[in-house]
Amino acid sequence: MAGRPHERWDSQLEYLLSCLGYAVGIGNLWRFPYLCYRNGGGAFLIPYLLTLVTCGIPLVYLETFLGQFASAGCISVFNINPLFKGAGYAAVILNVIAITYFASIMSYPILYIYHSFSSPLPWQSCGNYWNTEKCVEITGNYTFIGNGSVTTPENEFFHIRLLRMSSDITHIGGIVWPIFWCNVICWILVYLCICNGVKSVGKIVYFTVLFPYVVLCALFIRGITLPGAWQGIQYFILPDWNQLTKPKVWADAATQIFYSLGPGWGGLVSMASFNRFHYDNLRSSIIIPLVNSGTSIWAGLVVFSVLGFAAERAGVPVGNVASAGPGLAFVTYPTAVSMMPAPNFWAITFFVMLFFLGVDTMFVTIEAIIAGVLDEFTQLRKRKRLVTFVTCFILFLLSIICNTEGGLHVLGLLDAHVAIACVPVVCGLELIGAVYTYGPKRLAIDVLFTTGRPLKPIWIVLWRYIIPVLLLIITTYSLRDAAGLAGWSVAMISVICVPIHGARVLFKAKGSLKQRLVESCKPSSDWGPNEPEIRERWINFQNQNSLPTNSIELKK
Repeated sequence: MAGRPHERWDSQLEYLLSCLGYAVGIGNLWRFPYLCYRNGGGAFLIPYLLTLVTCGIPLVYLETFLGQFASAGCISVFNINPLFKGAGYAAVILNVIAITYFASIMSYPILYIYHSFSSPLPWQSCGNYWNTEKCVEITGNYTFIGNGSVTTPENEFFHIRLLRMSSDITHIGGIVWPIFWCNVICWILVYLCICNGVKSVGKIVYFTVLFPYVVLCALFIRGITLPGAWQGIQYFILPDWNQLTKPKVWADAATQIFYSLGPGWGGLVSMASFNRFHYDNLRSSIIIPLVNSGTSIWAGLVVFSVLGFAAERAGVPVGNVASAGPGLAFVTYPTAVSMMPAPNFWAITFFVMLFFLGVDTMFVTIEAIIAGVLDEFTQLRKRKRLVTFVTCFILFLLSIICNTEGGLHVLGLLDAHVAIACVPVVCGLELIGAVYTYGPKRLAIDVLFTTGRPLKPIWIVLWRYIIPVLLLIITTYSLRDAAGLAGWSVAMISVICVPIHGARVLFKAKGSLKQRLVESCKPSSDWGPNEPEIRERWINFQNQNSLPTNSIELKK
């Protein structure tokens, strides 16, 4: 890989915004607020922020450094330990599966934006042709809705009118054409934004990343001026210290940090691979997690200010209207919006923000897939636009399964299982490859050569001792939620690449099993700086720091 040309960001601000767009997504809006209030409100922030410091920031720092140092995507970064390169292929499969259902989710805001131009909003009342006899508008007693005897017009609009949702996953049904065409629109927009690689993505993120913050400001100002808003905010942040004695609260905090920031997915590695070689990535590795977590807390204030208003209008406790996942974005929040003055304006504003929050994640996820492939098949770099088109088209075809009547069931299955095994495994193998087999001394020398900043011992302690334990806890906790054969199959389909590739590497090696293991764990000849001139200086720098060059295969 050394010596081959690699794309670069026009400015490091583009890199920072792209990583923020990747890390800050719809999960900050529809998952964190629910987890926070369910796990003790303000008390939940203690394990959340503690995990951020001890796990989130160190993993982001390590991943972005490895990607930047080797100018490598999620596959080639494992040239640091070829035995583990199957983890790179696992990350690509993980992203392919994730984008399959995520693209379908992004088609929902487009459809809602279209319907938000209708007056009155089509989900404001019962009496429409799609409503059932169970439909009851929220004007008073809401407490009996949870038993399933009645539903709301917002619920029926989403599940019956838009999705035409089937009874279960065994009934996939036909294609829901409005969802399908919105999916087409979404993929066309995504392709036009990423067709020129980081040159186009780097410019577009100035709008797609910053615009949601403008909308969040507007929604926050509007939310706190609504009747009942402070009741909702108090419900969100009021600490319940007794919750801290429950292991599940700590596990939820670690899991949320882990999956929200995106280590192990390959996106951070790919984005960092486009950095200038001597960029000091430590500051950005701290900024990205902090802004991500700050946005989650801010989004919680926005969401619960509106839910407090909805609860007061309905005459029920806030807990009765709080939910997580798609239900919050496409049922609960539209319920609250329909009660506001000028509901059409706020509905359009909210769903435009939701679309931009998600589309940034799509940019980086698809770019991670493409970067991984191009790093392994460098002859395709000259035709990257064609590779991008083919990749987007194939991913679009795969996403059609989620545009069916049973699509939401498929989406739920994939979302609940796709990352629970793969992401901790990939992160764990990155840590073993970088800190154990490559070694802390080599890693410290590389950090010093690249950034001019000595590597503090605390990072080695976190990477070597603390984070592996947290990864084990997160994996154990997450796998407990795997459901049935279908769930385990989704969870393991990407992970299986690790042992398959490892066996293939060992089979090709020579000597005894121990000799094969030792040789297979040595960095490959492609590991190291991409540019020849920098690579030469790197080798000389290692010699000056008494690192024996024969301990690593160096290809000038």
